Amino acid sequence: MAIEDKLGTMKTVSKRFGVNLKRIRTEKKMSQGDIIKVTGMDRGYISSVENGRQNPTLATIEKFAKALGVSMEELMK
Repeated sequence: MAIEDKLGTMKTVSKRFGVNLKRIRTEKKMSQGDIIKVTGMDRGYISSVENGRQNPTLATIEKFAKALGVSMEELMK
């Protein structure tokens, strides 16, 4: 697989994760501020993840899942 293909796949996965994160957060009527209170993360970082510009680590995905009260798998769908 070419590097460009791998980068495209990573962007697609990041975008899908961000969409799921924001969808679940808004369904639970939580703000980014609510996530910050639980995780201690920066608002800019959360926004970047939700917009697919950042690739969170597994540890960060776990923090998001706990803050939202869902499984990591739910966020990764």
